[in-house]
Amino acid sequence: MPWGENRASTMSSEALALLAFFPMITVGVFLIGLRWPASRAMPLAYLATAALALGVWNVPLLQVAAASVKGLIVAATLLYIVFGAVLLLNTLQQSGALKTIREGFTTISPDRRIQVIIVSWLFGSFIEGAAGFGTPAAVTVPLLVGLGFPAMAAATAGMLIQCTPVSFGALGTPILVGVNKGLADDPGVETAVTDLGFVTTENSLDWMTFLAEIGTRTALLHVAVGLFVPLILVSLITRFFGPNRSFGEGIKVWPFALFASLAMLIPYGCVAYFLGPEFPSLLGSLIGLAIVTAAARRNWFTPARQEAWDFGSRDIWHPDWSGNLLSGEERIPSKPPGMLLAWTPYLLVAIFLILTRLDALGIDRWLLSKTIEFPHLFGTDISETVAPLYVPGTIFVLVSLATFLIHRMSAASYRTVWRDSTRTLLTASAALAFAVPMVQVFLNSHGASYPAMPNALAEGVANVAGSAWPLFAPLLGGFGAFVAGSNTISNMTFSLFQFNVGMKIGVDPVWIVALQAVGGAAGNLICVHNVVAATAVAGLGGKEGSVIRITFVPFLYYAILAGCLGYAILWYPQRGWLNLGSLAAMTIWTVLIVAVIRIRLQSR
Repeated sequence: MPWGENRASTMSSEALALLAFFPMITVGVFLIGLRWPASRAMPLAYLATAALALGVWNVPLLQVAAASVKGLIVAATLLYIVFGAVLLLNTLQQSGALKTIREGFTTISPDRRIQVIIVSWLFGSFIEGAAGFGTPAAVTVPLLVGLGFPAMAAATAGMLIQCTPVSFGALGTPILVGVNKGLADDPGVETAVTDLGFVTTENSLDWMTFLAEIGTRTALLHVAVGLFVPLILVSLITRFFGPNRSFGEGIKVWPFALFASLAMLIPYGCVAYFLGPEFPSLLGSLIGLAIVTAAARRNWFTPARQEAWDFGSRDIWHPDWSGNLLSGEERIPSKPPGMLLAWTPYLLVAIFLILTRLDALGIDRWLLSKTIEFPHLFGTDISETVAPLYVPGTIFVLVSLATFLIHRMSAASYRTVWRDSTRTLLTASAALAFAVPMVQVFLNSHGASYPAMPNALAEGVANVAGSAWPLFAPLLGGFGAFVAGSNTISNMTFSLFQFNVGMKIGVDPVWIVALQAVGGAAGNLICVHNVVAATAVAGLGGKEGSVIRITFVPFLYYAILAGCLGYAILWYPQRGWLNLGSLAAMTIWTVLIVAVIRIRLQSR
């Protein structure tokens, strides 16, 4: 019998919301506040979630067990991605390719601020557009470590850009799957969408145009909020990891940061409007990468080479900054591969990711058909399916094997690659073994008494917020991604709730769902198991809280500014443009601009 089955379900929505938030408080206190490693903090969060599910939500024990097992299966998939990413990095290091890549970046710019914008903001966004689901960190973080960045700086940079491109990651999956599944087949939504004018010439529901409109509005919000992301990225890197701990050293490259931002965001927005939600991040970043790399080679908007910024010598780095990757650098071959050969593995990764994600080719359907199924775990309705050939980890492993042949590595060297990569994998396993099951118990906590914890939390906040809900909508989306580790899952969980709240308070629900999608993207900045994966591929197991302490403020900036803009747009018809949302947004922008100017003047 479920615990507490005889208790009447009389708890208020606000009290229930506070209880649903308790697991996240546990994570915040131990992981971020006390800086415990995730391997110690996440077991406590799991126990707190399971106790609430059993004792308050009256979830059957077998359902909690099934959700936990599903979490372990998902964790194994994430570990496979981590292993593949580290394996590829170690392969490139042993073959000498990383030495060539480092030298190549020096010819573009020796300035670490320029390098982090190109690798994280542009190349990372391209990988997000192609694959999503945490893959950008798995690719860019090891690459930055290989370029000579402190491992902590690399992991932080890999997390900081997981916002603007995420809504259109994996060829639009958060919109085309997340929002679509969250809203589809609901009669109330279909009626409202028809009333809003999304109909074909035959007067039937035009669902794909409706989804494309959500994508366009999501992109518009991202363009407005994401403009300063590269500047925030580089300023935080110089502040926390520079020898002088200075925001000003990052802000000095504001012309290049804004140029790189616009070079991606303008085509990103245009693609969303003209082509739909599949390609904004993929094409926007690719166009931006071509433009910005060419500009950097010509020293446009960049500091003079003699003013190039670096992290300083390794002997002044804080001990927490260094990971355990690339310990065998002394084994680099005397004749490393040439530039084209060195970059071939990353080109193969990008090509394979695109080919296996383009629906028109049909490769994705074949890969997704080769599954390992875990149906109805312990007799519940909880199931899980894994398509191992589709997981990015398979691509990383295959490219590593190809690199072994292409770069003509010795068998002994490649054995070292596998040994070191396996050791790194073990550091992430303990944290993910509790983090992901905690998420699955949280999401599958619908019991005899109350709605599932995410919905209970959402209802409680919405009841308090009332007409001010647009300010909170992105925060709810971000919370969903923080817990679930996925913009897609956040959208799937909360899109219907967000749509209904929009209808209830009398505003355009399409904008509310767009705010959900933007907030869900921003939540990736602080998502626990993404941070665990990013620190693992950097060789930084146990430092997850330190990364979240840095990324939490950018998350708040992103979600709050998006909410302010959403409020301004939604209440404009009744309250005019000079309303609470527009005033708050202008205040945030003014504070940012004034801070940049003041820091810039002080650093002269």
